[in-house]
Amino acid sequence: MNPVRKKRLYIVLAILCGVSIAVALALTALQENINLFYTPSQIANGEAPEGTRIRAGGLVEEGSVKRSPDTLEVDFVVTDGAHGVTIRYHGILPDLFREGQGIVALGRVNEDGVLVADEVLAKHDENYMPPEVMQALEKSGMMQKHNEAKAAKGYQQESAQ
Repeated sequence: MNPVRKKRLYIVLAILCGVSIAVALALTALQENINLFYTPSQIANGEAPEGTRIRAGGLVEEGSVKRSPDTLEVDFVVTDGAHGVTIRYHGILPDLFREGQGIVALGRVNEDGVLVADEVLAKHDENYMPPEVMQALEKSGMMQKHNEAKAAKGYQQESAQ
């Protein structure tokens, strides 16, 4: 083989290897950072993968928040109106977290079907709800109930003043 051709072949192979390594690294990084959203119904039906980091959202069920007296561990149920899923979180919950409010939790589903969250996000004002949560609640018919309850609560607060 001609020395010039041999040199070109090595250059092309080196570039090809470099591009392959870059693509492999990019795909690996993207795969680790993808957090797919699942509704409580999907988690209850076993559609959410165990051990993979996911996002789950819905309304915090009334009366479901259970705090450990000794630690920062909190268990609560998030529902989309059709099903509920227990979420276990160890840490300080956001100030805006409360029952009946829309939240999104990031974590992993364990073998018991409990989402062990490492992050809990609460909506930042009364009008905002994450789009995925809103779609899931609208699909289950729970959004209308949530709006009615919110309106009734607002009416009660106005009449109390």
